[in-house]
Amino acid sequence: MSRLTADIWVSAYLRRLQLVGIPAFVTARGDATAGAVLVKLNTLDGQARAFQRSFDLISGERAWVVLAEGDEAEVDAALERQKGFDPDLWVIEVEDRDGRHLLDEEGLSG
Repeated sequence: MSRLTADIWVSAYLRRLQLVGIPAFVTARGDATAGAVLVKLNTLDGQARAFQRSFDLISGERAWVVLAEGDEAEVDAALERQKGFDPDLWVIEVEDRDGRHLLDEEGLSG
């Protein structure tokens, strides 16, 4: 099965968020073809959570897992460290007081 390029996936994700009125912004633009994507969920109360895609070698399944969570400044620091390791990294910031990010929905979850 072929995979979407990173830029197409990011565009589709941003559009999906826009359709339900969830603001989101690209804060780091990575490699258009194969850059990894991190999603920061900002709940606008000083707290945040960052998600990364994880790959299970046994089952072959992909899932979004929490990379960092807690105080927004600490999550931002974790994202900066990740960008230092991977210059091709995309970072999307989602802002939603209710904690919605849509990553668990069909087409985005895996």
